[in-house]
Amino acid sequence: MAQITRQMLRDYMHDALPDAELAAVEKALRESAALRKLYQEVIEQEDRGEHTVGAIWRRERVSCPTRDQLGGYLLGAGDPEQLEYIDFHLKVIGCPYCQANLEDLKKLGKPKK
Repeated sequence: MAQITRQMLRDYMHDALPDAELAAVEKALRESAALRKLYQEVIEQEDRGEHTVGAIWRRERVSCPTRDQLGGYLLGAGDPEQLEYIDFHLKVIGCPYCQANLEDLKKLGKPKK
């Protein structure tokens, strides 16, 4: 796994990483006092609440599609422009929150063996 960044720790805190990355970050936190210190700083920063437009935009996930819209995306159903935007949001922007939601929806849609 690549170096764990502040953004990854924020995403970890909000449970917005794929399962494998969540597990890797958790393992790294258990093993590294320095990383735990950085994580505490991230928590404190979140608690203080940055008030820049960008921070509010990210925190409130203003541009994120809803879970229902992500489900429609998986099925290829819905307004073509909206599906195109969701594709851009997932693949170009790389929103970790939406990617984690999409992975969860994919798991829900798989038949159990």
